Amino acid sequence: MNVQSDFSPCPERPVRPDAGLPIVHVAAAALVDGDGRVLIQQRKQGKAMAGLWEFPGGKIEPSEIPEAALRRELYEELGIDVCVSCMMPFSFASHSYDSFHLVMPLFVIRNWDGVPRPLAAADLKWVRAPRLGDFPMPDADKPLVSILQDYL
Repeated sequence: MNVQSDFSPCPERPVRPDAGLPIVHVAAAALVDGDGRVLIQQRKQGKAMAGLWEFPGGKIEPSEIPEAALRRELYEELGIDVCVSCMMPFSFASHSYDSFHLVMPLFVIRNWDGVPRPLAAADLKWVRAPRLGDFPMPDADKPLVSILQDYL
C-alpha cells in the first residue's frame, strides 16, 4: 500500500552512488565473551582514524571469502583462532568515506581458541553492549552498535 504524505525521508531527486570511489571490502567480528561483553580494539597512532575504537577484523583479499579473511585477521590482530562454523553472519555496514566506500559484514563469534591480545591495536576492551556507544568509533561501525545492543 502506498501512502502519500507531505513528508518523505527520501530526497526529492534520485540518489546516485558515489561514483568513482573504490570499494573496500572488510570483515569484522563482534567477539562476545561468556559474560555477554563485546571486544573492541583501539586503532594505533599513525593509522587512519587513529584512537578510534572498532570491531576487530580487516580487509578481504581478492578471491578470499569473508570468513577466511576474518579468521586470518583475528589471528594476525588478536592471536586467536576461530573456526568458520563459529562465525554467525549478523549484519553489515555500507558507508562512504571521502576516498573509498566500505562494505563490511559483521559476524558474531562466541567461541574461539586463545586469549585475545592487542597484536595490531593500541588497546583492547571488553565492553557491555549498552556501553558500546560510549566509545568513539569510525562512522561505518556506529550503526552496528545499536543493532548489537538490541541483539545482546
